[in-house]
Amino acid sequence: MNPSETTQSTTLQYVHWFRHSAPYINAHRNKIFVIMFDGEAVQHDNFKHIIHDIALLHSLGIHLILVHGARAQINQNLKISQLKTPFHQHKRITTRESLSAIMNAVGSIRLQIEALLSMGLANSPMYGARIDVVSGNLVTAKPYGIHDGVDFQLTGEVRTIDIEAIHKHLDNQNIVLLGPTGYSTTGEVFNLLAEEVATKTAIHLKADKLIFLGKQHGLLNEHGQLQREISPHQLDQHILKFEDQNPDIAMHLKTARDASLNGVHRVHLISYANDGALLEELFTRDGSGTMITDAHYEEVRTANIQDVGGLMNLLRPLEEEGILVYRSRERLESEIEKFAVIERDGTILACAALYPIPTTGNELKSAEIACVAVHPSYRKSNRGSQILHYLEERARALEIKQLFILTTRTAHWFLEQGFIQTSVDDLPNARQALYNYQRNSLVCKKPLS
Repeated sequence: MNPSETTQSTTLQYVHWFRHSAPYINAHRNKIFVIMFDGEAVQHDNFKHIIHDIALLHSLGIHLILVHGARAQINQNLKISQLKTPFHQHKRITTRESLSAIMNAVGSIRLQIEALLSMGLANSPMYGARIDVVSGNLVTAKPYGIHDGVDFQLTGEVRTIDIEAIHKHLDNQNIVLLGPTGYSTTGEVFNLLAEEVATKTAIHLKADKLIFLGKQHGLLNEHGQLQREISPHQLDQHILKFEDQNPDIAMHLKTARDASLNGVHRVHLISYANDGALLEELFTRDGSGTMITDAHYEEVRTANIQDVGGLMNLLRPLEEEGILVYRSRERLESEIEKFAVIERDGTILACAALYPIPTTGNELKSAEIACVAVHPSYRKSNRGSQILHYLEERARALEIKQLFILTTRTAHWFLEQGFIQTSVDDLPNARQALYNYQRNSLVCKKPLS
């Protein structure tokens, strides 16, 4: 490929991405996002890129509350001061002697973030940006108290969040910056968990998203594959795993679960080390990490033999219209494990099937998605996308590299889901041999990363 072809290919990829990101840009405008990152993220080389991406989100009309931690910087300050603070149940006991080191760490991070967001150099992505960052006594705290006979002294917990003041700042197009400290009504300063500050803020603000920038890309399943979407109840097994291995990650997950169960419909776990992870998570279909949501109260699951009657009721009208190929009861029973369904109160609302395609030689491992159907009363919901996403994850678990669909009426919908139109010749040989030229179905393909 010559340089001009390379440039053209890169340009087309950018145009394709920009077009597909437009719906997300529109959806996110005027929404409230709480973004939490710890002190290690601030120290990382990629943090300057995160700041640039935050500035971009602000320019797109997203209301942002940033919550920073300071654990790494606090530990460093305490070491310099030759002070030690004990821990109990993975929580720091904040002594009065250590408070100065803690406040210095928190204050220096706040100044660093404010300076980065004020940067408007001509050679930076923030050239010409005007961003006002506000912070202050927006978090009221109370003592954490005595637990198991241990006095946590100046370690506190969130008492209230000044929601009215935060809303005023957001309405004035300011970014709100909060840290891991809070103030009591008697004027004392308390050391707080940044995760708790972020979670309580997101819950009380009824934020649209709570985003944790942590060490990991997200959560992995038992096969070591990224789980792109899970429910808050599925977090329990991950919390148990990390409680002894890495208490910091366990804390992220506990607060993420609390937020999801208390009205924050989208909680995201992404990596602070990956350049562009924040943008990829928010403006692409698959994202870059794990999204926790309880919005889907009808869970996608693998079909079983008891679902055959419901599948027939859902599929028959579409088969009679010629949209789907007829499948007998016997065939459905024999292939039932290939189907996924969404059920509600005993009714199958949506279904789809994944059929691995035999391949030979240098052919990529492939599969066909077929029988995608949604109950007529629910076609304006996202259940079709939900069940398609479920089968894509199943295909990845089977190490399938590309998916195909054959359709006569709904190609546009599959194109919206990231498929591209291709030709019969692109099908693996075994599937080409079974292609029905009388139906003249369009062929669409989707590569799987």
